[in-house]
Amino acid sequence: MPGVRKVDAAGFWDNGWTIVRGVYTAEDVKRLRDAAYWSRKHFGGDLLANPRLREVLTDGNFVQIARRILGDDKIVYCGDSAFTVNGVQRGFHKDNADRVDPQAPDWNGRYTILRFGVYLQDHYRHTGGLNLRHQSHNTPDLSVGKNVYVRTRPGDVAVWSLRTTHSGNATLLRFPKSYAPLPHQHDKFPSWLVAPRDGDRIALFAALGLDDAHMSRYVDYLKTRKYMCDIWRRSRYDESAVSAAEQAGLIVRNVPAEIENDANAGRNVDYVALPY
Repeated sequence: MPGVRKVDAAGFWDNGWTIVRGVYTAEDVKRLRDAAYWSRKHFGGDLLANPRLREVLTDGNFVQIARRILGDDKIVYCGDSAFTVNGVQRGFHKDNADRVDPQAPDWNGRYTILRFGVYLQDHYRHTGGLNLRHQSHNTPDLSVGKNVYVRTRPGDVAVWSLRTTHSGNATLLRFPKSYAPLPHQHDKFPSWLVAPRDGDRIALFAALGLDDAHMSRYVDYLKTRKYMCDIWRRSRYDESAVSAAEQAGLIVRNVPAEIENDANAGRNVDYVALPY
């Protein structure tokens, strides 16, 4: 495994996202793809609870990247991770707790929670990757920022702020490749103009951040969401998982255990803003 070479931390803070190239080998990518196929049939929890996919959290690569971007050695994982196989989600959105109100706590100072995305197929020349709005991480306005198709190769890691506007299942045109269609335009182009897909679209996602007010608020928000609590209720961290995470430098907040007897957890199917 080649590991982390160069992280553009300054570019991340300026633009709200960055790509870390060549973190995983072709063999790593194949192993993770096989693990995702297995997990689709046998596993529904988060990545740390998954014995075949937890390596992306415990191999130390995410931790190294987070430390370089956030400038702190204490990196927290709160159980927010998942994998998708041919997911169909499309449409600009943000992932942070305060998505609409610019006066809300999430918009005070630097935001310190990162989203990691590992796409286990080529999106440099193939369609179906990630759209981001460039420099959209400092406003809740979903219309701000140039739309960018994030051109990752297998083995790359994309990293963006939870406040960055983004969309899955983006469209890459054969030409002009400098033009990135908006998510709602994906069906407006003839098939011959759209770049081909590189097989099944498999992606791994995880959030890491600092142990601060932003993380506390984010966990409080996630505890209100049904989809996340459903994942946590299927997640159990055994001793080997916790040990591997700690050896990688992760501070694990065991939120699945926190909600175990919480009757109010997961009460909201759709987004509802937290009071402040």
